[in-house]
Amino acid sequence: MTVFESVGALLSLIAIFGYINHMFIKLPDTLGTTAVGLLACVFLSLLSLSHPEMVTRAQHLVEMIDFSEIVFHGLLGLLLFAGAMHVDISKMRRLKLPVFLLATIGVLISTIVVGIGFYFVVRLFNVSISFLWCLVFGALISPTDPMAVLAVLKNANVSSDLETQITGESLFNDGTAVVAFITLLGLATGTLEFSFGNMLLTLAQEIFGAVFFGLVTGYCASLMLRDLDSYPIEILTTLALSTAGYSIAEHLHVSAPLSVVVIGLVVGYRSNLSKKKENREYLFSFWGLLDELFNLILFGLIGLEVIALSFNLQDLWLGVITVFVVLFARYISVVTPISILNYINEDNTNTVKIMTWGGLRGGISIALALSLPHFEGREMFIVVTYVVVIFSLLIQATTLGPLVRFLDKNK
Repeated sequence: MTVFESVGALLSLIAIFGYINHMFIKLPDTLGTTAVGLLACVFLSLLSLSHPEMVTRAQHLVEMIDFSEIVFHGLLGLLLFAGAMHVDISKMRRLKLPVFLLATIGVLISTIVVGIGFYFVVRLFNVSISFLWCLVFGALISPTDPMAVLAVLKNANVSSDLETQITGESLFNDGTAVVAFITLLGLATGTLEFSFGNMLLTLAQEIFGAVFFGLVTGYCASLMLRDLDSYPIEILTTLALSTAGYSIAEHLHVSAPLSVVVIGLVVGYRSNLSKKKENREYLFSFWGLLDELFNLILFGLIGLEVIALSFNLQDLWLGVITVFVVLFARYISVVTPISILNYINEDNTNTVKIMTWGGLRGGISIALALSLPHFEGREMFIVVTYVVVIFSLLIQATTLGPLVRFLDKNK
């Protein structure tokens, strides 16, 4: 099968998943596509009892998909740019301190708490994994997924400020999480010696370098866009920003996801100020549509990737218990920065509850797990990550709206 044929088959399958969900299950498109993909995997597993060769062929086809490569060097830059373009930067500026603390200190706290909790959980199952590898797991599962968060917040009816805060955190925390993941992975594999100073320097370079690069690139691009009166060229320019900008940031050794977010924020803000209404609507409608389509592809892939997993009952139970560890870590990582800011008061006592339940994990965590090198616990890490992500997408995401309404009624 050629690459073109493979892409066509994959898109056709995801389109069928979306159709089945829209006609019969009626979950939100992205979540429903994932759910139908999982149901298809369950059906294939049952089919394997009588036709094992069909499942083997399906697994072989799915294994040909490099999920990490598709996410980090395909969909991520485009989706982050699309999400950032639609953020109200004036609100983001007002909430910059809580967003910054949640996206940095919050992620580091979550990494440590998950690492400690996961270490004790695996001991309960008599699995021998070092504490450093448990911290690696903490780093890969801690970032909230901006694609999942943005897809759900559209219908969750949270307050405007809280939506901006959750969105901002999810857009910005990837840079912190990836640096922590790479550093801890280097320590766990022995390719890196621990140095607190070097870790802080790397983190500062990745974050502040990305912000500087994003601001400069976004501002220069917005000057170009301001003089254009051709929406096809404007769209092409923004596509170049989200892809070439991501690649250049990687070569500069600054956080590529964070760079694209900053570029998207600047371009979106200045486009709202300076563009003709008609051209602005074309530009934002294009990125809104692209956001929806690529999210469907990503979440469809999440459902399909289950076919390629090899797991046992112990790993599944380990994943179920880890869900509660991750939720507890999310609570600690949210309540600590907010408490530092004295942000909890009588008017927003539900903020921590909503942000804890709304901290959704998705494709980024799976991509990081699949990028792990081969070691004794790799398959277990992948299965546990999948269990946490599936719980996040199918349970947390679908109940966030009802939770918000319930908390509003009981203020």
